[in-house]
Amino acid sequence: MRSAMVEALTLTTESTAPASADVRPVVWTSAEWIAYFRANADNLLDIPWETGAGVTPEELAEIVSSLSAWQLGETSDGSRLVRTAEKHAAKFNDPAFVDLIRLFIAEEQRHGETLGLFLDAAGVPRARRDLGDSLFRVFRHFLMRMEVWATVVVIIEVHAMLYYAAIRRATRSAVLRRICEQILRDEVPHIRFQCERLAIIRRGRNRVLMGLTAAAQRVLFVGITAAVWIGHRRALRAGGFTFRRFWRNAWAQMGRAWQVMNPKAYR
Repeated sequence: MRSAMVEALTLTTESTAPASADVRPVVWTSAEWIAYFRANADNLLDIPWETGAGVTPEELAEIVSSLSAWQLGETSDGSRLVRTAEKHAAKFNDPAFVDLIRLFIAEEQRHGETLGLFLDAAGVPRARRDLGDSLFRVFRHFLMRMEVWATVVVIIEVHAMLYYAAIRRATRSAVLRRICEQILRDEVPHIRFQCERLAIIRRGRNRVLMGLTAAAQRVLFVGITAAVWIGHRRALRAGGFTFRRFWRNAWAQMGRAWQVMNPKAYR
């Protein structure tokens, strides 16, 4: 079940079908997304914990500070998000959306706990505080609208795709590489889920408002991209990213996400 659902999840609307056919995808219902998250939770990759952390001191020196901060950022309890989801569910008459958000939160928390177990195995204390995480936790007080929250999450998860790909390249640890692989597998549907929600929210919005929304998103994207590079450049460089490469890849990934959050991309 999971494999069939994942095949339907993609960050592109391109198709090789005849131009005369309406090949645009259909937005998934909350019930369909709930089924996906439950199936995904039952089909996780095996992590070879028995091998130990398996990371060298040299590798750890390049990534540990960044990884600890990123792990902390994955551990939010999600209480504010649930309250935002409840308001959104009432507005759109979609009560299942609240359960869906709880499953999404649980998956993100799983990422944080798995990364935490790796840090434990490597003998690294888990971070209790990080400037970037603290700023985001302050900022999220203003994320009580689902559109604003989903926009921020899409941007962060686009950067997470690049970040975990870099961490995977920066180490030979079988455990950490498998953790990164699992998170990368999870992030593509996460981005698609949030983009679909944004498409639902923006359906019927006029061209002027859509233009203003797009401009605001790009300003926010530039700021977050710069912050991620400044805060995690050492780990990103260890994974093969120069600033130029990171910048270009971030824009390319986000460009695909912007296509998928366009209401016109769907039937």
